[in-house]
Amino acid sequence: MKEQGVGSRVFWQDKNVFITGATGFVGRWLTKALLDLGANPITIAHDMTLGCLNRLLPSNYASRIQCLGGDICDLEKVARVFSRHEIQVCFHLAAQTIVGVANRSPVQTFESNIKGTWNLLEAVRRSEACQATILASTDKVYGEPKLVPIPEDHPLLGAYPYDSSKICSEIVTRTFYNTYGLSVAIARCCNIYGGGDVNYSRIIPGSMRSVILGKNPIIRGDGKSVRDFLFVQDAVNAYLLLAEKFDEVGLKGEAVNFGTAIPITVIELVDRIIRVSGKPHLQPEILGIRGKEIQVQYLDSTKARTRLHWEPRVTLDEGLSRTFEWYTENLNYPIQ
Repeated sequence: MKEQGVGSRVFWQDKNVFITGATGFVGRWLTKALLDLGANPITIAHDMTLGCLNRLLPSNYASRIQCLGGDICDLEKVARVFSRHEIQVCFHLAAQTIVGVANRSPVQTFESNIKGTWNLLEAVRRSEACQATILASTDKVYGEPKLVPIPEDHPLLGAYPYDSSKICSEIVTRTFYNTYGLSVAIARCCNIYGGGDVNYSRIIPGSMRSVILGKNPIIRGDGKSVRDFLFVQDAVNAYLLLAEKFDEVGLKGEAVNFGTAIPITVIELVDRIIRVSGKPHLQPEILGIRGKEIQVQYLDSTKARTRLHWEPRVTLDEGLSRTFEWYTENLNYPIQ
């Protein structure tokens, strides 16, 4: 399937867009989409290099990205970016997202994910130009669900450091909306996958690397847990569409789920990866390590489909095929 464009060029052309987490997996794809739509993306990072962005983007893109040195936890730095660059739209993707790291370093995770959010929103509050802000949240805020598929009004039951940090970020976001009328919306995506994710502790990148190296992919649990998986360009489309339309369709201050509504077990997922690889002699190794893992979790995206007319465009098999192609060509891509 040919790649399809996302977003409205009329909306994005020449807009100054601030992206936190632009050098991360989803952030890089979002930055590319914004450049293709004629926007002016601006980000801050701990260093001034664009190495991790350049690896994903064609070389002629780098000069069109303003990458400033700084830290999302530095409020005055972030506020200066909004003021000097007249930011019109903001996507807040920056976060410590690795669950294992969050469990080992909860304070660092809270600092990055919660303080980073209130700093950004305070900068937006001070800004006179910013028209829309999107907070990238996660299905992990729901914790162990009481029903599936999970609707947006389900209680937020996440109980571990990463989950709770994202819940707190949502609470802070709603506080700024209710108190100051900030033009914000929250995107809760299911598991996002695609080329460029180099966190090999995740099931899709880890399994892709294993099969490319001719090794059996490892499933740490029992393989029976159920999830839905969203191709990265469908997630980018969700972020763009939400930013464009949340105010006009009455979603200001609300959370919106984005998922496929096609749940799959982990072992079925790995079997599909093996099939895509063309190496049928490989077999998943199931370790059966019992952990604090939710057994069944997938989203009800009715609100996104009916209010935003959003639909995922890429099937799982097609997405896995395109993702496998990326890893085959880029397996030595360094972890950032």
